[in-house]
Amino acid sequence: MAKKKKDPVCWLISTILKVVCFATGGLFLVYFLNLDQKLLAWAYARVNEIFDRKPVDIKF
Repeated sequence: MAKKKKDPVCWLISTILKVVCFATGGLFLVYFLNLDQKLLAWAYARVNEIFDRKPVDIKF
């Protein structure tokens, strides 16, 4: 049996649907596991390590 060539419109719609599904799944995973706050907490700790070593030059 010969392979049927897919219609470009159907191919475009299926590609867009796949991208939307993967994006929704990824965003749900980030939300469910609270990964955004975990990443920000890690970055905040690294920034504090950097700036806590700097000398303070504010004089009141």
